[in-house]
Amino acid sequence: MRLSNWTDGKREAPEPLEGNVVATVTGGTVVWFALFLLQLPFYGWYREHGHDWWIWTCLAGGGLGLIGVWYVRARDAAIRRAAGESPGRQVAPDAEAPTAADPADAGKRSAADPLTVDDMTQRVDDDAGGERPGPGEGRAH
Repeated sequence: MRLSNWTDGKREAPEPLEGNVVATVTGGTVVWFALFLLQLPFYGWYREHGHDWWIWTCLAGGGLGLIGVWYVRARDAAIRRAAGESPGRQVAPDAEAPTAADPADAGKRSAADPLTVDDMTQRVDDDAGGERPGPGEGRAH
């Protein structure tokens, strides 16, 4: 299969997965460091058999994981700042969008209402000055 079959814009991109990215990257980093520490006592055996690179691969994975933790924490804080929240407040992706009795108040929220993913998407779309591409339209490159 050719790469152009996937990048020609005929397929719609899937929605991004929601999840705790900081915890995922931190967990992966801990696993890399744990593997490094577990293999370290057997360094002589790995070296004799030409596999000492396994140990250094685990150390590199842990080091790159630390960079990844720093990056995703900074990214998460930037997303919260852009959404107008304090860094300690959690975004509730499964919360329902606020409703208003008066249609004129439909876009307004109180400070106590949770910010939903739909709210953030709408803010991004409003800032971009346009609408998202529909099915089959692809993304602008």
